[in-house]
Amino acid sequence: MDPSALDGLTIVLNPVAQIMLAGAIVIMMFAVALGFAPSHFAFLKTEPKLFWGGLAAQVIGLPAMTIALATMLGPAPSIALGMIAVAACPGGNVSNFMTWAARGDAAYSVSLTAASSLLAALWTPAAILFWSSLYPPTADLLEAIAFDRVAFILQTTLLLAAPLAAGMIVARLYPGAAKKLRPTVALFGAGMMAVVIIDGVIGYWPVLVPAWALIMVPVTLHNAAAFALGAGASRLLHASAARRRALTFEVGIQNAGLALVLLLAQLQGLGGAAAIAAAWGVWHFVSGGVMVMAFRTLDRRKADAS
Repeated sequence: MDPSALDGLTIVLNPVAQIMLAGAIVIMMFAVALGFAPSHFAFLKTEPKLFWGGLAAQVIGLPAMTIALATMLGPAPSIALGMIAVAACPGGNVSNFMTWAARGDAAYSVSLTAASSLLAALWTPAAILFWSSLYPPTADLLEAIAFDRVAFILQTTLLLAAPLAAGMIVARLYPGAAKKLRPTVALFGAGMMAVVIIDGVIGYWPVLVPAWALIMVPVTLHNAAAFALGAGASRLLHASAARRRALTFEVGIQNAGLALVLLLAQLQGLGGAAAIAAAWGVWHFVSGGVMVMAFRTLDRRKADAS
């Protein structure tokens, strides 16, 4: 497929799907906030260098690396926009689980996820626009679609901030209920999003299949570079082995589902961008699983050697 065809593809959702996507954003952020606890920010006081350094690697380092990678690869503008959108999103629960499975420092992982999720309400929409403006092809693409930047920031911030604040209030006032409610709410939000994504993939399958190489090559390279960035940053921070694993997963695995929802609901469903976010969301389970197996194999060999 000609890369320009992806730039010209627009994924149009029916009104019901649009409502479901907006609802998915609200429910996902509410579920994230239900899990917030003061203990998640303990690293801010006990080890501020490790906390801020890890957060900077994710919030600033990853998007900057993404711009550099896009400049090297020269993908279609919509694909580059999808890469930037994923990089601008916070971490998610998947990184916490994989850190635990890889015998990393789960507390450090949860701390960074909580901090990046809290920042997401204000940072993510602005970050997508800021980093996109630094890469000429994506800046031109947003100009070409007559994109309303102010409306995007205001609408997205409201969609993210309102449920985040509501969830934090519930978690503060009713911690026991929040803990019990969170898995159900998170599963419901993920289910809503999955229904819309599956329906969209089926509808656009004949168009997306020929473009698989254009999509998967930047996804795999981008994800690998993100893992490498996390590992490198943890070395610079002189983190322990368990925390190096945590930061590797925290930077390497982003909330691609949120990026996909924002692209479909707020950025006119640009085909290449949405396809990248969807592929990222699937691929990081594969790459993360491989990383978990590699770390556990390394531990087993060390144990056998000792």
